[in-house]
Amino acid sequence: MEGKEWRPFSSESNRVSKMLSQHSQLMQFVLSGIMVGSIYAIIAIGFNMIYNATEIVNFAQGEFVMLGGMVTVGLYKFLGFPLVFSCPLAVLITTIIGIAIERLTINQMKTFSVLNAVIITIGVSIVIKGGTMVSLGRDNMSFPPFSGDRPVVLFGAALATQGVWIILATVILVILLSLFYKHSIQGIAMKATSFNKTAAGLVGINVNRMVMSSFGLSAACGAIAGVIITPITLTAYDIGLMLGLKGFSAAIIGGLGNFWGAVIGGLFLGLCESLGAGFVSSGYKDAIAFIILLGVLFLRPTGLFGTKPMREE
Repeated sequence: MEGKEWRPFSSESNRVSKMLSQHSQLMQFVLSGIMVGSIYAIIAIGFNMIYNATEIVNFAQGEFVMLGGMVTVGLYKFLGFPLVFSCPLAVLITTIIGIAIERLTINQMKTFSVLNAVIITIGVSIVIKGGTMVSLGRDNMSFPPFSGDRPVVLFGAALATQGVWIILATVILVILLSLFYKHSIQGIAMKATSFNKTAAGLVGINVNRMVMSSFGLSAACGAIAGVIITPITLTAYDIGLMLGLKGFSAAIIGGLGNFWGAVIGGLFLGLCESLGAGFVSSGYKDAIAFIILLGVLFLRPTGLFGTKPMREE
């Protein structure tokens, strides 16, 4: 009798335990999705900065992410710089590279053409990738997490401390960029340039300088993403392509040119990838992003928060 009396309790206990386990598993996928989506959001914001200023889709944006991680590795491991100095210095160097790219390529075009400019960014991407491979090698590289590798338990799920850094860095960056565009003279000028270059020029805004600034700021955003993600994912000379495509997908999903759309698009894409990999198959992880992108393009070509076509003739 005692055994019969305890069986229902044992069964209920197992059911509750299973539910808690499923809940923890779901939270694990959600936290992982937010972490990955934060990186996609930063990359998407970088795409939007250049698109708003020039109507160019910068296919070298993924290489800025790669440079952020690889330059940090070079400074930290090869030159012996402390990590606390290597990270901001890598962001600064990548920002300078972004500005140099705009000055030496886009700014030198005698007759501006969006198509030609996009082809130039593809060429720049190949050059950066090749130069990085020759100078730093082909091997996967990394550097230590910012605050150790002990995981943090949130809502029953474990998240690496570097994942917390990624989420916090994204939140801080989004807030700072939002304040920059709303309250600083440079940010307001860049925003005005994105709305109407001719009108911005007529009121005294240096449009060429705003375009240069957008490339520099976009490169800085990409480098920050590369620095904070490297301790978790490793880095190599060829990671920029896939990260760039994922960031571009997030920008399209949110609405190309829309700041908050990029943030939401990145988080949405990261969550879909993580949940799909967890509940369907990890083999479809990369395909999920492009399936979602195709679906959005078919159903709403301007993106979830876009209000106008990508380019008006």
